[in-house]
Amino acid sequence: MPKAVRISLDAMGGDHGPSVVIPGAALALERHPDIRFLMFGNEATLAPLLNAYPKLKEATEIRHSEIAISMDEKPSQAIRMGRGKSSMWKAVQAVRDNEADAAVSAGNTGALMATAKICLKTMAHIERPAIACMWPTLRGESIVLDVGATIGADAGHLVDMAIMGAAMARIVFDLDRPTVGLLNVGTEEIKGIETVKEAARILKESSLPNLDYRGFVEGDDLGKGTVDVVVTEGFTGNIALKTAEGTAKQIGEYLRSAMSRTLMAKIGYLFAKQAFDALKDKMDPRKVNGGVFLGLEGVVVKSHGGTDALGFASAIDVAYDMAHFELMNTIRTMLEHGPLDQPA
Repeated sequence: MPKAVRISLDAMGGDHGPSVVIPGAALALERHPDIRFLMFGNEATLAPLLNAYPKLKEATEIRHSEIAISMDEKPSQAIRMGRGKSSMWKAVQAVRDNEADAAVSAGNTGALMATAKICLKTMAHIERPAIACMWPTLRGESIVLDVGATIGADAGHLVDMAIMGAAMARIVFDLDRPTVGLLNVGTEEIKGIETVKEAARILKESSLPNLDYRGFVEGDDLGKGTVDVVVTEGFTGNIALKTAEGTAKQIGEYLRSAMSRTLMAKIGYLFAKQAFDALKDKMDPRKVNGGVFLGLEGVVVKSHGGTDALGFASAIDVAYDMAHFELMNTIRTMLEHGPLDQPA
């Protein structure tokens, strides 16, 4: 019998808490019957909701926690108030204590990152973690990192992110040598700030066996899917992510407005409904929900705080893949074969 994948859930995190976490976990269990859940939160709240999902209840152990971290909590306050006690901390701690293979939370991003860094620590030779997300493209999906874990990056950090992102791509896309690009203001080698150009030099000269460095990529390459992994620092990456999300909503509103403006437009929509449904499905953020914290001694996945059950299930899917296909071992192996001349 295959080994179960153990996933700990911060059941109180996010805008909707247990009302999304529990049905989301039930959906994920249907897709992956070998999951076993540790669910952290207020037992009096969780138990009645769990009764509505007999299969999930059988696969879940509730661990009581009185404290839930709010979405507007400052990271320092979240640590001070919830250290060792909050549902978020306990979910991450379960990974540290080898009770779970991965943790998932829809809670406050800053609080979750601070909790994960303190509780799990960073991997050897990794100074700062990164958040990697799946990005829908014209050719499928790419991985983009960092989308907000840390602001600024030196060349060594960019190289580390390239290696970690490629490790994730090997698992998600089943590729031996994922293609990697550095996000820049142009594709020419003379363009960009010195840290980005130095990272490019290291990646180019190292000829790493487990990734295929393709040089600089620009902002429009994110949507094209020019490479499997796009690397940038957290300030730029977070702006790119929020811009893409906002643009998708803007286009959606434009289409809805245009399709309802006249009788002929409404009739045209009926004929083109199948195509519009396919577009809506392609742009559905719930299907690519789940940012992976890379560089820590354990797998932590951040779900969007306002997601629904389908979106939370997608975040659990990501955690399942990272644990089942041993992301940590893949990253460690690739870091061992990393460049030797990184800046100190």
